[in-house]
Amino acid sequence: MDTVTAGLLGRARAGDGEAFRQLTEPYRRELHVHCYRMLGSLQDAEDVLQDTLLAAWQGLGGFEGRSSLRRWLYKIATNRCLNARRAAARRPVKEWEMPNVDPPEPTRLGEVLWLEPYPDTLLAGALDVPLGPEARYEQAESISLAFVTALQLLPPRQLAVLILRDVLGYHAAEVADMLDSTVDSVNSALKRARAGLARRLPPAGGGGPAPEPGSPEEEELVGAFASAYAAGDLEAVLALLTDDIFLSMPPIPLEYQGREVVARFLGRVFGSGRRVELLPTRANGQPAFGVYLHTPSGVRHGSGLFVLTLAGDRIRAFTRFESAVLPWFGLPRSLPR
Repeated sequence: MDTVTAGLLGRARAGDGEAFRQLTEPYRRELHVHCYRMLGSLQDAEDVLQDTLLAAWQGLGGFEGRSSLRRWLYKIATNRCLNARRAAARRPVKEWEMPNVDPPEPTRLGEVLWLEPYPDTLLAGALDVPLGPEARYEQAESISLAFVTALQLLPPRQLAVLILRDVLGYHAAEVADMLDSTVDSVNSALKRARAGLARRLPPAGGGGPAPEPGSPEEEELVGAFASAYAAGDLEAVLALLTDDIFLSMPPIPLEYQGREVVARFLGRVFGSGRRVELLPTRANGQPAFGVYLHTPSGVRHGSGLFVLTLAGDRIRAFTRFESAVLPWFGLPRSLPR
């Protein structure tokens, strides 16, 4: 521990709130991302982060410095997330409510209905963090919607172990200390978690790696989608999708897999006469759009947020969230005439 940190720690233990803020602020964003990975919900992550910082402030006298302050904060955050998962009343299923659109029979019903998008503006500085030598995933990969969704389907203890070991790279002994467990228990949970995650992640392939964020290839594909979707051009939209395209819309449980059934779904949406305007943004490291529905008055009301998962020169997944998330992305609730 350097002299500056030791001095801040001493002042914080004496009740100096500003010293505590300076101690913890460098870790705030990465802890928020950690809570989001654990919980799949931006709102829940914010609540648990606040609970974590309060617990750290109240328990600072018990921090003996045998581990780093960062690891100590991760221990508190992880256990607060586990408590939240045990106690959480997850968002209820929402019924389909799009006027004049009768959705086709879904491929299946979704399980992670509490999933929320994570604004890229909050990722600045949060992914450029020191990782342990055993980390197996790129930080950008581990914040993607597909990865976060797959995490939510793991049992809570396995989820925590996998994130701490494979995403953050902590050693088994460190994780055992953080979870008040044993190394054998951690290794066993990790083995089961890896197998469970492999079953739930989309299979490799499906069009190749996504283009680099902000690259001309990404901009061309995303721009083509926005133009085709806003025009209600079904054939043009379908031409941009992979054969195994996956469409979901939490907290509505309907999920559609494959171009044929997605074509039926979008055909009914476009056939209703609905037309929208799309405003670009980014979520979970992926291209996204605020969606605004045209009305007879000329005002365009926010109707949702689309997040696209790209594979090569195609779109592999399409996730629609409710309009309540628009302000998180700095997007207005409506556009004037």
